[in-house]
Amino acid sequence: MAAQYTGKMPQKTKAPPPAADPAKAKGGKPSALPAQAKPQKRASGKAAAPLPAAVRRAKPAPVVVPTEPKPAPRRRAVANAAAAAHGRTLAAWSHAEIVEAFTRFEAADPEPKGELEHSDPFTLLVAVVLSAQATDAGVNKATRGLFAAAATPAAMAALGEEEIARHIRTLGLFKGKAKNVAELSRLLIARHGGQVPRDREALEALPGVGRKTANVVLNIAFGEPTIAVDTHLFRVANRTGLAPGATPLAVEEGLEARIPDRFKLHAHHWLILHGRYICKARQPECRRCLIADLCRWPEKII
Repeated sequence: MAAQYTGKMPQKTKAPPPAADPAKAKGGKPSALPAQAKPQKRASGKAAAPLPAAVRRAKPAPVVVPTEPKPAPRRRAVANAAAAAHGRTLAAWSHAEIVEAFTRFEAADPEPKGELEHSDPFTLLVAVVLSAQATDAGVNKATRGLFAAAATPAAMAALGEEEIARHIRTLGLFKGKAKNVAELSRLLIARHGGQVPRDREALEALPGVGRKTANVVLNIAFGEPTIAVDTHLFRVANRTGLAPGATPLAVEEGLEARIPDRFKLHAHHWLILHGRYICKARQPECRRCLIADLCRWPEKII
């Protein structure tokens, strides 16, 4: 029910007087702190310790102004795919540009060498087979012990798959690689008198040996002017526009057709080393590049 109107104004409510300070009421001095500002007691009954002076004097953290983010490094597969897509859009290098590029490579490194440790065609073949999806440094670390135990096809076949695997266990896919090395050693004895053949078809018939491996062995062991296209060379050929191709074979054939004969023996070494140390997948060092002025890559930083 609604309240009845009585004709009288409502009375104002007076605020209660402030609480008297007990110390002052007893004739003493006023408390140091108002009642509501006194330190609260913990559950144990003791007052909480005051903050240390260093904390009370601490300055607020400086405001960090965000800088422009750097481009994220590309993974190798992504970088190679981007290079291949870019390569399809480019005009071919002129003959004069190709000669100029390889003249510069030759002047900088007249006798480039592969980085896999070996002593003969057989140990080279084994090292290249083991290098699939592995670094040369990692392969060298593994093969030092392996080649000390077995450096010939006969010794490797006698060593056996399990012992080979034990020596190369630090490498990716080591069990499959151990099986291939043991079997190719046996086949070299059975088919080639324990010698590494100087023939592409015969090499590619061995376990674990593909076109790239055969090209490396033919080039380094036998001095054939073959061009082995690995992930680094594939990226360089496409990114620069030197020999664009969607597959390693297409790149190989493009380089074979364009590189003058006098450069072919060392061409794949120059390009592989250039891709490994200069034209890197994630962060290419364009300022150190010998052929930066010839390169067609639009993202180069000079």
